[in-house]
Amino acid sequence: MVQPSHNTQLVKKINVELVKHALRTSGTGTKASLAGQTRLSVATCGTILNELVRTGEILELGWEESSGGRPARLYQFNADYSYIICMIVRSEGGQQSITYALANLNGEIIEEAVREFHEITPSTLADWLDEIITLHLNVQAIGIGIPGVVQHDRIGICDVPALADQPLGLFLQERYEEVEIVIENDMNLTVYGLYQKLLLDEESHFAVLTFPKNHFPGAGFMVNGRLLNGSSFFSGEVSYLPYGMTREEQLRLLQGTGAPTMLVIHALVSIISIINPAMIVITGDNIAPEMLEDLRSGCREIIPQGHMPELIIQQDTRQEFMSGLITTTTDSLNYRFHLVKRK
Repeated sequence: MVQPSHNTQLVKKINVELVKHALRTSGTGTKASLAGQTRLSVATCGTILNELVRTGEILELGWEESSGGRPARLYQFNADYSYIICMIVRSEGGQQSITYALANLNGEIIEEAVREFHEITPSTLADWLDEIITLHLNVQAIGIGIPGVVQHDRIGICDVPALADQPLGLFLQERYEEVEIVIENDMNLTVYGLYQKLLLDEESHFAVLTFPKNHFPGAGFMVNGRLLNGSSFFSGEVSYLPYGMTREEQLRLLQGTGAPTMLVIHALVSIISIINPAMIVITGDNIAPEMLEDLRSGCREIIPQGHMPELIIQQDTRQEFMSGLITTTTDSLNYRFHLVKRK
């Protein structure tokens, strides 16, 4: 028996993803309508649909309402074929917590909960994950949002001390071998969620800057519609900007009651002059809506008006954080490919 070539398997995976994506975005479809959307042949779409119906990933709804000709079978993406688990780790006001959500493949949240802990370790996460997976056996992916630097499978600098320098990705992958594991920095997930909400379908430059109480500031960037991580995943660590004070002095200022307006302006000017974003969202416990005009004025003293981005203050970004994590985790289940045009 001749084994299929790597290229044949690659093309098949791409075609399957095209059909699934088309059904997910359109809701329902027929072989002919999917062929039109994907530019595949009706026969190829039919073969793929038959396989996906057998596995349960696609539902066969019956016959489409006839418009005079022969009726066609109608298909629907099965969003409940499997689930994803998303967990957000937080450290706020000396209290550590995990926010959990179970979502289907359309990103719709099925259940959610919050638990507080004295200390969060890799085992803390695994113990709760075990509880959830025992109740939901069809979990295909786990996404974890971390308040720190994520370097591949290892956590670097982290606001949760027991997770710092831990190979969390490897630990979870060995424990849940058949499950896709996604671990991402909290700011990257927040910037992705806000970008989807505010600049949907635009390949633009976008930034989020946060100044939380009792922690160093951070930032996240989208450049041409893609997350910017940096060569060592250090991008966004704006606490290392030359503010003219030590990091210890900076942290004491952020722990105080005074608004750190000059620090925020310094960070904004740096981001504007380097990334040149169309929009910056400013968030965090140290940020208040009434600061917006002072921040704009401070930036305009240095940045020419024609290069000023739109500045927005949004204090609560928890919904966008979870949205970014759900989307990133769901995307990990898709076969990813990009067509690159040669210059």
